[in-house]
Amino acid sequence: MDTTAVDAYLDRIGVARPAAPDADALRALHLGHLRTVPFENLSVHLGEEIVLAEQPLLDKIVGARRGGFCYELNGAFAMLLRALGYDVELLAARVFGPDGPGIPYDHLALRVQTPSGPWLADVGFGRNSHLPLRWDSRAEQSDPAGVFRIEETAEGDLDVLRDGRPQYRLEQRPRAYAEFEVGCWWHQTSPKSHFTQSLVCSRLTETGRVTLSGRTLVITGADGAREERQVEEGEVLAAYREHFGIVLGREPVVAKVRVPGAGTQP
Repeated sequence: MDTTAVDAYLDRIGVARPAAPDADALRALHLGHLRTVPFENLSVHLGEEIVLAEQPLLDKIVGARRGGFCYELNGAFAMLLRALGYDVELLAARVFGPDGPGIPYDHLALRVQTPSGPWLADVGFGRNSHLPLRWDSRAEQSDPAGVFRIEETAEGDLDVLRDGRPQYRLEQRPRAYAEFEVGCWWHQTSPKSHFTQSLVCSRLTETGRVTLSGRTLVITGADGAREERQVEEGEVLAAYREHFGIVLGREPVVAKVRVPGAGTQP
């Protein structure tokens, strides 16, 4: 990523170029990213190809001022951090669901080295910690989003817990970006993926969070107060512009995904 691209990315997230690649700057970059770049799966329902490569990601997140899901958000964030002088490793994770951890390469998170030690950075997991978590700590870590803890498993992986509940299981072996293409493809195409079954666009705000799930708009305040309303058909595109800065030519709609050997499912 060249200097011009780095400056444009920093302008996108509203953070000044850090003087040094340290933990304080990482926290500012992490929080700025969450507050400006939404977690969204709109491409899946707009028929847009998701390409895990530098220029397509910059064109989407910086140029078009869009968001994305974990492979895009953490992938692009890793590129920015490396351009700023950080040592960054890509890690595969499996998200916990009702039946336990999900598929391999289910999620992408980052291990970032700083002079004060390693950190877990993740700007692509929806409701996650606002700030990076200390990688080498097994104690509880307080964050505006809750109390987090990183716990070792018997197999040598790490479970990330939020308020006592496991969020995802991390492998500690670094991975190449291309290895996540299979997980990205699965989440775009499988009828079992929650990304093909629903629409979501969510962004952290200075006072809480704003989420547009389908046509349900939810605004959460710092005190946990929740305001929810249905957005009318003619207001959807305006809601994306107002709350997320996303300009779309048409409303994304959840399509039916055909399961081989079965009927169609929503």
